Amino acid sequence: MITAGLGLKSQHYADALACDAEGLWFEVHPENYMSAGGPRLAALDDVRERRPLSLHGVGLSLAADADPDPEHLAALKRLVDRFEPFVVSEHLAWSTHRGAHQPDLLPFPRTHAALARIAANIGRMQDALGRRVLVENPSLYLPLTGHDLDEVEFLTALVAKTGCGLLVDVNNVFVSASNLGYSAEAYLDALPAEAIGEIHLAGHGADAGGSDLLIDTHGAPVAEPVWALYRRLIRRIGPRPTLIERDDDIPVFATLMAERDRAAAELAALEVVDA
Repeated sequence: MITAGLGLKSQHYADALACDAEGLWFEVHPENYMSAGGPRLAALDDVRERRPLSLHGVGLSLAADADPDPEHLAALKRLVDRFEPFVVSEHLAWSTHRGAHQPDLLPFPRTHAALARIAANIGRMQDALGRRVLVENPSLYLPLTGHDLDEVEFLTALVAKTGCGLLVDVNNVFVSASNLGYSAEAYLDALPAEAIGEIHLAGHGADAGGSDLLIDTHGAPVAEPVWALYRRLIRRIGPRPTLIERDDDIPVFATLMAERDRAAAELAALEVVDA
């Protein structure tokens, strides 16, 4: 049974192989493994022999005004074929424009034109991989003008147009709601339950410049308000594979496993209630 997992870091390969926690799985960014060989791929082979894997992309730039890079898609397909992940996901954002690559996952106006373009790009991704993918909600920091749809409407429409699923990052919801002044609870309550295939939990921090902005840092433990939103979500939709993300200020494996075990306990508590 797949329950709660961790983002796999290279310094934790040995710990990951030795861990015997029930239901544990690991997620990696495929861009870190798009090579022809070498020790990193070999280590991931070892982990995959023991645990399920999820591939969580950061580089396809689905919201860009261009088709996804065919070479990137081909490299991703090779990884999917090799590791047979139970989930493949990408971000609802853009990071490339006319050959320039930005070091961030950037927002866009949620227009009907953007909906058609992104749906087409998701279709190209799914066709290239031969499978359904999940799309993750973004973290937002400043209001944009020109929207035709709110974010939940946009995500729901993408699901209807493409057959994709949703990866719900609860920390992203909390950060965006705090920064833009809307209800995180109402946002989560409105998401289509049947489309949600995975959940992410991560940490955030205050803007170093002294403003009231929250920043999706992935460099801190999951905050208690995010845990509360997570419980609210899974009580409505039921258990889903849940990942603890940590990409900065990375602690020892045991510290991450303690957060992972908390998520696993939340999922197990649902089964007790249902029984």
